[in-house]
Amino acid sequence: MVPEEPFTDERPWGNFRQYCHGESVTVKTIFVKKGARLSLQYHHGRDEFWHVISGTPEVTIGTTVTDASPGDEFEISRATLHRIGAPRGDALFLEISRGNFDETDIVRVEDEYGRAKKKT
Repeated sequence: MVPEEPFTDERPWGNFRQYCHGESVTVKTIFVKKGARLSLQYHHGRDEFWHVISGTPEVTIGTTVTDASPGDEFEISRATLHRIGAPRGDALFLEISRGNFDETDIVRVEDEYGRAKKKT
């Protein structure tokens, strides 16, 4: 599945931002406490779209690390390593997952909370 690119449509009364259309999606807001971060992870069955709502999180996608700001948006294709952290203060972001959403689809490569699968 090719991710649909978000777009803005201008109207006389203002505008709307469309993130996806006609897809099976799961929408979440995720809060990350100052000093915390999600595991470095990937998924086999879903793509993700992130929109930073507040804070200045550190976003890792593949090998690229970005200091993000409110309004920044990121596309994460399935099987791509990714993580978000909040080194400077609390952060809140919108996540739209497209495809087969299942929390057990998370493959953790690094995790500070002991949840990464160990290779044997």
